[in-house]
Amino acid sequence: MGMRVYVRRKLHFNVEEQQTLHEFQHVLGIRNLTDIAIFIRYDIDGMPQEAFNQCLNTVMSDPVSDVCTTELPHGNYAAVFGVEFLPGQFDQRADSASECIQLINPAYRPDVHTAKIYCLSGDISNEQLARIKHHLINPVECQEISDVNAPWERTSAGQGANVGAAEDETSKGETSNCKANASSALVETISGFISFTSDELHACGARLGLSIDDADLACAQAYFAREQRDPTITELKVIDTYWSDHCRHTTFETQLNDIRIDDPTIQATYNTYMSLRNDLHIQKPVRLMDIATIAAKYLVNKGVLTNLDISDEINACTTHVTVDVDGELQDWLFLFKNETHNHPTEIEPFGGAATCIGGCIRDPLSGRAYVYQAMRVTGSADPRTPLNQTLPGKLPQRTITTMAQAGYSSYGNQIGLATGLVHELYHPGYRAKRMEVGACVGAVPASHVKRRKPQAGDVIVLVGGRTGRDGIGGASGSSKQHTQTSLSTCGAEVQKGNAPVERKIQRLFRNPNVSRMIIRCNDFGAGGVSVAVCEIADGVTINLNRVPKKYSGLTGTELALSESQERMAVALASEDVEPFLHYAH
Repeated sequence: MGMRVYVRRKLHFNVEEQQTLHEFQHVLGIRNLTDIAIFIRYDIDGMPQEAFNQCLNTVMSDPVSDVCTTELPHGNYAAVFGVEFLPGQFDQRADSASECIQLINPAYRPDVHTAKIYCLSGDISNEQLARIKHHLINPVECQEISDVNAPWERTSAGQGANVGAAEDETSKGETSNCKANASSALVETISGFISFTSDELHACGARLGLSIDDADLACAQAYFAREQRDPTITELKVIDTYWSDHCRHTTFETQLNDIRIDDPTIQATYNTYMSLRNDLHIQKPVRLMDIATIAAKYLVNKGVLTNLDISDEINACTTHVTVDVDGELQDWLFLFKNETHNHPTEIEPFGGAATCIGGCIRDPLSGRAYVYQAMRVTGSADPRTPLNQTLPGKLPQRTITTMAQAGYSSYGNQIGLATGLVHELYHPGYRAKRMEVGACVGAVPASHVKRRKPQAGDVIVLVGGRTGRDGIGGASGSSKQHTQTSLSTCGAEVQKGNAPVERKIQRLFRNPNVSRMIIRCNDFGAGGVSVAVCEIADGVTINLNRVPKKYSGLTGTELALSESQERMAVALASEDVEPFLHYAH
C-alpha cells in the first residue's frame, strides 16, 4: 500500500524558506515574489497504515518544528512545482527514512521516495518562473516534477528504495587472470576493433566517451590483436579507467623537457629540486611526480625519515609514531591523505565536495586507521558574480561555492569529523575550473594491523554500501576535458556520499579482533570493483552476481565500474570469513 505525506517547517523554524526567498529576490532580482512555501514530500510503499502512522511524527517530521499533512495544503499560489532526484541518484533523505522506519519496526524496510515541492506567491512571469527553476534544478542530479499530485511510480532504477544499506557479500579470490567472457551474450563485443583504422579507433573512443587518447587505444588494439579477438565493452572501459589520468597520473608522469619559469621564488625552488636530483644521482627524466616526491626521497636517503611505513598495501601515506597511552609507550601508525575533487564539484557541487572528504577518509580507513581531523582548501571565482555572467555550460559561482560548502559540512558532520582548517581562495583563475581539496589524518595501533600477500584460496569480502549507477566512470570522467556539455552529460560520473555507512565501517575496523583478520584492504574509490579488487592480488576471479545492488537492472559493465561510495574490499583467510561476517552484521 502506497502512502504520501507532506512536511513543512513551522514559522520561526522555516529558515530554508526565508533564505530561498531572499536569494530569489536579491540574487535573481525577482522582487515581485512575495512568499515561498517548501514541502518535503514522502512517498512510502511496503508497510501497513498502522506502522506508517507510528512513524509520521518520529521519522518524517518533528511535532515541535514541523507541520505534517497527507495532502498538499491549498493556497493562492502563483506557481507550484516539484524537484526530485534523477532515477539512480542516491537520495540520502529517503535512505535514512527507510532505515529509521526499520529501526522502529524491524518487520518493515519500505521503499521511500522524496521530493521537494515549491509553492510560490506573487505576481511572477513565466520568464521569472523559468529562471527560478533553472537556478534550483541541476540537471546532473535532479529533475522537475510538473504534476506534484501525480502518484509516484517506482522506476527500474529503484530511486529512493533501500539505497545504500550496509551489506556484506563474498567472492572467491584465486591467483588466476581475470578475463571477461568474450562470447557472453550479455556483454557487447566491439566488433572489428582489432582491424579499426586510426580514424575508426578515434571515433570508437569518442562514441564510448573514453578518457584515454588515441595512442592508448592503439596500444589496447595491439594487445587484443595478439589475443586474436575483439574486446568487450567492459574490458575497454576497465582499461580506460586504469589508464585514466586519475589512476595512472599521466600528467604527473609526463616528461618535462623545456621548462621556463618567470617567478623568481618558483625558480629558486626548482633549482633546489635539481640540486637534490644531482645529490641523489637520479637519472630518470624530470617529471611533476618526481618534483612532488623528491623531498621524501632525500630525507629517506639521508637517514632523516626513518619511521616511514613501507608495504605493498595501497592506503595512505603512513609513518610509525610513538604514542603515550596512559603512561605506556606504544607503536602506532599515523596516516595522512589528501584528495582533489575539482571536476565532480564543478558539475555537482554538493556531492562532489561531500565525496572529496569521504574519499580522503576512506584511504586511511582502508589502512584500519580512525580518522580524527581534516582540513579543506578550495579555489573559486568571486561568488558575488552576477548570474548573467556565468560561463556557458557552467553553474554560477555562487551555487558552486555555497553548495560545495554544504556538501562538505554535511558529510563531515554526519561522520563526526572535526575540520580544523578551512581556507577559501578567490581568484578569477578558478572561474573555468574550481579547486576542491580535502585532507585528513588518522591513527591506529600498529599491533592492530597485520599485512601479508594474499594467497590462492583467500577470500575477498565486499563490506559497506550497495552498488548503483552513481559514480560510473568517475575516474575517467575526472580525467576528461570539461566542455560546455559536461553539466548535462556527466551526471552519472559524480559519486554520492553516504556518511552513515562509512561511519559503520569505521566502528567495525576499530575492533582489533576485526582489523587483525584483514590481510589487505582497498577502498572502492576510482574504478569501483574493477580497480579495488584487482589491486589486492596479482589475479582474481570476480563474481559480479555477488555484488549487493541498490536496485535491479544493472549491467555487468556498470557493476564492474560503479564508484558507489562507502564500500571496502577486504582480503581474508578463508577460515576468517565467517567470524568477520559475524562482526560485520
